[in-house]
Amino acid sequence: MQKIRNPFLFALILVWIVACQPNEKKSDEAGLIINTQAKARLDSTLKSLIDSGRVAGISALIFEKNKEVYYNAFGYADSEAGKVMDRTTRVRIYSMTKPVTGVALMSLFEKGAFQLDDPIAKYAPEFANMKVFAGVDAKGKQLLVPANRPITIRDLTRHTAGFARGEHEQLGVLVNEADVMNPKNTLAQMASKLAALPLAFHPGEEWSYGICVDMQAYLVERISGKPFDQYVKETILDPLKMQSTKYVPEDMSLLAAMYMRKEDGTLDRVADSLANSFNGKEWPLKPGGYGLTSNIDDYMRFARMLVNNGTLDSTTILKPETIKLMATNHLADSVTERMWLPSKGKVGFGIDFAVRLQLPVDEKENAGVVGEFFWDGAASTLFWVDPTNELTAVLFVQIFPFDGTVHKKFRDAVYGPFVKVP
Repeated sequence: MQKIRNPFLFALILVWIVACQPNEKKSDEAGLIINTQAKARLDSTLKSLIDSGRVAGISALIFEKNKEVYYNAFGYADSEAGKVMDRTTRVRIYSMTKPVTGVALMSLFEKGAFQLDDPIAKYAPEFANMKVFAGVDAKGKQLLVPANRPITIRDLTRHTAGFARGEHEQLGVLVNEADVMNPKNTLAQMASKLAALPLAFHPGEEWSYGICVDMQAYLVERISGKPFDQYVKETILDPLKMQSTKYVPEDMSLLAAMYMRKEDGTLDRVADSLANSFNGKEWPLKPGGYGLTSNIDDYMRFARMLVNNGTLDSTTILKPETIKLMATNHLADSVTERMWLPSKGKVGFGIDFAVRLQLPVDEKENAGVVGEFFWDGAASTLFWVDPTNELTAVLFVQIFPFDGTVHKKFRDAVYGPFVKVP
């Protein structure tokens, strides 16, 4: 074989030989959101949240194109006991219970049991002839007017029913005295107390987050003829093999500790007696808006069912057209009062999910894609479904107050640096 005397030519040949070698990793990652760089960003981001003391423990699980592409956990589920955060850790998912309730309700919709624009009074007569608070007269007496229209099931699914909150300036005292969500109430007792209160606004006029999903649970009970928790177990949890998702864990030691961030940034453990006050025993109330505990693999099965258009492992929970309906914005532009929903980005609201309508306009907004639907929980848990990239993500922490910064950092780690779309 003749020697190559030209060093430059020799270098070019070497470059050509290397370039022609198969690069399996590059090929495997082509077009994926969670590539090698994303995994490194995720590890670095989650670890930094622990190292900075922002959270005690954190775990994240991501599937893309029906494959697990990322899992890691950092820190402690229980710092004081030295128990690490891992895949067996159960957390209180709070409002991430709501999408589960929505799926339960929509399974009845598929059976033709109701229409979204049916008045809820058709199934719960106590909500007929609702009155709306219209201020007070000169003597301080409440002025009530008939609601412009009945509350519909669609109002419940998009939080536009008009129910007053405890923080309402004039109605708050009444709401708090009614103690509607006392865990000693059954769902029927909850509904009876709620129906006796004036509405804070006319149905359909505002987005006001809260008890609407607990009312969905009541409707599931009324329409199905089964206790709400039993219906959810039989219709969703058992078919999806979500055995770790329960109101009351079979072993309370599986639950992560709860932490509260103080003003100086340090973390205080919430007393177990307080953190577990609801989940530590079976209460008459089985809320639809909060209350479930789960582990990260269980909730990911729920998310994967959604991204797969209602089916997982040959088990169908909902039809594709029902998932599409749930993941479509149902809030008209005329609904301008939206509490803190705009803080989630350029989003609308479907059936128990926020729905992203526009790409982030700058690096301050949460990363994501148009068509994504998602929700989170009071203790800063988060999940989303990205149909465009066939991606589902679940983030588990147990920290109060709700920490949107943790979500922002996690989303940035998943999707990478902000790039403005022309």
